[in-house]
Amino acid sequence: MTDYYSVLGTTQGATQEEIKKAYRKSALKYHPDKNPGDKQAEAKFKEISEAYEVLSDEKKRQIYDRYGADAVKGAAGMGGAGGGGQGGFSSMEEALRTFMNAFGGGSSDSIFESFFGFGSEDSEAGGRQGASKKMNLTVSFEEAVRGVEKEVILNNLASCEKCNGSGAASASAIKKCIRCHGAGQVQQTRGFFSMSSICPQCQGRGKVVTESCSDCKGAGRVKKKEQLTIKIPPGIDSGMRMRVGGYGDAGENGGPPGDLYVYITVEPHEVFAREGDDITIELPISFTEAALGCKKELPTPGGGVTRITIPEGTQTGKKFRVPKEGLPNVHGQGKGDLFVTVTIETPVSLSAEQKNLLKSFAELEGAQNSPRKRTFLDKLKVFFSK
Repeated sequence: MTDYYSVLGTTQGATQEEIKKAYRKSALKYHPDKNPGDKQAEAKFKEISEAYEVLSDEKKRQIYDRYGADAVKGAAGMGGAGGGGQGGFSSMEEALRTFMNAFGGGSSDSIFESFFGFGSEDSEAGGRQGASKKMNLTVSFEEAVRGVEKEVILNNLASCEKCNGSGAASASAIKKCIRCHGAGQVQQTRGFFSMSSICPQCQGRGKVVTESCSDCKGAGRVKKKEQLTIKIPPGIDSGMRMRVGGYGDAGENGGPPGDLYVYITVEPHEVFAREGDDITIELPISFTEAALGCKKELPTPGGGVTRITIPEGTQTGKKFRVPKEGLPNVHGQGKGDLFVTVTIETPVSLSAEQKNLLKSFAELEGAQNSPRKRTFLDKLKVFFSK
């Protein structure tokens, strides 16, 4: 028994929209014009068309769900000679009629776009969009923090001012295309279908140029330098891309211009390091400052000053967080934080007096003053006692 749901790749509980979608996908795959001379594909096309013809009609679907495919064929007179053996329509015309109905009568551009590989761009007599351009732009760390405007020079193809992009020496030098008679399209027949495509002689313009413009030599576009101000938003980061609409090459035949894509590189900073919107900075302090505690003033990426308190007994590697003192988010979603990592610097070039003072301190130093050292030594004792 033929299972129409399996044929279409759906289930019995499928909606009409799901059934139609499944049929369209399979019909495009097995259509005879995509598989010339393939008898198996032709039989499959008939089979899925029959399945859709039944399941897309609620009355036929109810009969099929209750009594099976033979009951539907008997009720609708679909059996026919040679039809039941293959499980398909008795003729290709019936299958094709179902195909055209499923695609809205065959008048939609979407049929040709998905089936034959071209769509509105080939069938329209309009212009073509100009090419998009890309450029690299480097900004300093400070410019990335506050935002900046950069002046750049573009070398693009611009619409010819002399002929207004027509490519013709004068208005009288533009004639109607004799091949498409000004329509910009020509009729083509492919298999069972007759369709329109862009005219190869006038490239869809509907007109041809008999005498070219002296400035652009008939191209309709000329090379031109243009100065552009690009606004870099605060918080921009390396690797980000900005799109500046309409600053690529001019379009052809009145088509829209392309776009400009700007790829950003941010120069590294001598003090600050960046992690997304957060900023990290390394703060060296003396061992006496770490032991006794201190207060430190630090610059912020935005040009201000912040103060942090280093508590007594601070160890090297300790990290302090200063909220909202990082970089502004490039999308305007708040600010990052400033993270300060402390490193304790061992004193060098000691004088004799300094050395004597340190020796006196060492004599007074107890185990409680260096808890991590004491723990480490205890672990070593256990290790060597084994």
